[in-house]
Amino acid sequence: MTPGPMTLALVFWLELGIKLAVVAAAVPAIGMVIGYAEMKLSAHMQSRVGPYFAGGRYGWAQLIADGVKFIQKEDIVPAEADRPVFKWAPALVLLGTMALFVVIPLHPSRYGIVRDLDLGIFYALAISSVGTIGVLMAGWSSANKYSMIGGLRAAGQLIAYELPLVLATVGVVIQAGTMSMQGIVQSQVSQGWPFLLTQFVGLVIFMIAALAELTRLPFDMPIAESELVMGYVTEYSGFRFLFFFLAEFANMFTMSAIAVTLFLGGYGLWGIPTDSLLSPLIVFAKVGALVFLMIWLRWTLPRLREDQLQTLAWKWLIPISILNIIVTAVLKVVL
Repeated sequence: MTPGPMTLALVFWLELGIKLAVVAAAVPAIGMVIGYAEMKLSAHMQSRVGPYFAGGRYGWAQLIADGVKFIQKEDIVPAEADRPVFKWAPALVLLGTMALFVVIPLHPSRYGIVRDLDLGIFYALAISSVGTIGVLMAGWSSANKYSMIGGLRAAGQLIAYELPLVLATVGVVIQAGTMSMQGIVQSQVSQGWPFLLTQFVGLVIFMIAALAELTRLPFDMPIAESELVMGYVTEYSGFRFLFFFLAEFANMFTMSAIAVTLFLGGYGLWGIPTDSLLSPLIVFAKVGALVFLMIWLRWTLPRLREDQLQTLAWKWLIPISILNIIVTAVLKVVL
């Protein structure tokens, strides 16, 4: 017997609800794993021990202990702050991160992605800027000059680096002929090699712009502890302070996952069927490599000056990305 419209609708919403619940649980878990990895890797890079009390000799429970500590702290709101905006800013940053997980494909089946949108890459790039809006809200509402400067710096970075981030993906869309994230992965799988081989320039530009979007070193001007105390986070405490850093670590995963989908073949790997149960592990391994690169760069490069940051975007990344689009389009027509 064919199921009726009501049954199909119920199944659809039930499946979507389960997927969203999994995403909501995965974001803090991924944030804690990447946060722990950053602490241990940075310790090794600087010849330090790193955390080793909470969770035994390897300190694996340090992030859990930190989370409990932040939840126990008092939630302080400055007397002169815009209270509604101040309180909602961390939630907006975290919700923007969760929304990015919706279009990340881990498997070719419908269960390997929350929603396979026809404009998946457009959706991902649009949502990626929501976090910066939350940062600007936090800086403006804090009634603190250092927070305000940090928020304005974040807005300046968004304007400067959103363009190369978007332009870096255009070459991939031209080659794949689709904006669907699943379609882009399948295009790479069907041709037998990832777009990395033809869009290496695009990958480099994308990763540089992603670091700027995440406001991580060498692009951490909105925080800049030596100049702005802690930038837009200065007035935050307790679980709201924790939200910003959970969002940062989880965003490292999402931006790396988008780069893996666009340039590194997603869940595709030569010799392994795409419908294998190993497909999610392949994605996680590739994402882990890019996250390691982000951590490595943070503890290797010094912070850029504001003029250097803007010069890199407007005089170098944007022209190179436009040139990459032109070359890709010409080769697509000729070949």
